[in-house]
Amino acid sequence: MKRLLAQTLMEDPRVMEAKQLLLAALTDVKNEMKGVQAPSGELKESYANWIARANQSRGGNIWYPFLGSGVGNGALVELADGSVKYDFISGIGVHYYGHSHDEMLDCGVDAALADTIQQGHLQQNTDSVELMEELVALAQKNGGDMAHCFLSTSGAMANENALKMMFQKNAPATRMLSFYKCFSGRTLALAQLTDKAAYRVGLPNAMAVDYIPFYDAERPQESTAEALGALREHLARFPGQYAGMCMELIQGEGGYNIGSEAFFKALIEVLIEHGVAVWIDEVQTFGRLSEPFAFQYFGLDGLVDVVTIGKMSQICATLFTDAYRAKPGLLSQTFTSSGQAIKAGLHTVRGLAQGDLLVKNMRMNAVWTERMEKIDHVSGGYGLGAMFAMTVGDGSIELAKKFSSRLFENGVITFIAGSGPTRIRCLPPIAAIEEADVHAVCDIIEATVKEVMS
Repeated sequence: MKRLLAQTLMEDPRVMEAKQLLLAALTDVKNEMKGVQAPSGELKESYANWIARANQSRGGNIWYPFLGSGVGNGALVELADGSVKYDFISGIGVHYYGHSHDEMLDCGVDAALADTIQQGHLQQNTDSVELMEELVALAQKNGGDMAHCFLSTSGAMANENALKMMFQKNAPATRMLSFYKCFSGRTLALAQLTDKAAYRVGLPNAMAVDYIPFYDAERPQESTAEALGALREHLARFPGQYAGMCMELIQGEGGYNIGSEAFFKALIEVLIEHGVAVWIDEVQTFGRLSEPFAFQYFGLDGLVDVVTIGKMSQICATLFTDAYRAKPGLLSQTFTSSGQAIKAGLHTVRGLAQGDLLVKNMRMNAVWTERMEKIDHVSGGYGLGAMFAMTVGDGSIELAKKFSSRLFENGVITFIAGSGPTRIRCLPPIAAIEEADVHAVCDIIEATVKEVMS
């Protein structure tokens, strides 16, 4: 069989030696990063200037005064002010392998040697095909009937593609269903789907959306009955007008609210009866439970029409059954994504398929939950798998912002989610941490709670 020149390049001894030298240099730097470190006084003025320039360039202030130097060590990341912090939000779930991971370096070098920076509509390499095939196989592992996978640059684009598939398949339907407190993105269409009025200020109405109450674990039967009642009411009011329903099985932005198998199956039964597509938005949940997909965790295999993933997968995707295969011309992108994102995504998917990372998701959550239960003025832990959350004090938005800001100053990066209560949430880089890292972060959280609540 003919040997490709690309194979010759990747196996060249000089390339292998270069990788070893880069890894050695990276390891030396990482070994200098042992834990949280305060900012350098010498860099204070220049860092403040960097922050001001960032705010001016983007036309608004960044959430935290965070600008990285470009190097880290697992959950630890160095900022351009010389400080080192624990990153327990990982770019809102993107950096599952943390910072400066050896395996990501290897993927990056391979991508740098590839012929193009981006892959796209007219030019995709074989690793894109491998990634699509392995995502479909992962989605089918428990009997699911996902048949196809379309890659995209962002979770929002994956969701946009999902919407187009459902509207085309179920035309002339023009409406969508979703849950209260859902988050799907900030594009023109997704801002309508997302249940947050602030994201729609000044925007035209792109589509009609009706909302269903989410599951309440403290009132399982009652909340399920309420959701079913609302769903049937909408379907009766607008018969034949719903293309699909978007379901976050664990609400991320909504505050890490968790549904149940019985709840989702009850709703899906009604949706199927009325010919409404079942769309599972897994841009945040993918790869963070004991199963690769949340729909698998909740036993919904065979009941789902469209699934979207993103964040920790590096490259995002829309998976769908054969019935929702798009007609020519509906889906296309100049950029699928960068070669580095594709190679990193393929490595991540293969890691999930082996199963060890999925076990680790749940084990780290157990450590987090046990620690949270022992901290005064904290309720939680909430969340599931590699999605951690807690509520400080009364759960007010003011207290949550104050606490997360102080926690950032003390060396741990988190984010907020939900309302009534507003929670502190974490999406830790599970592939790069151990239990000692979770304990170290919890120690800082406990000390910060005492500061803020004193």
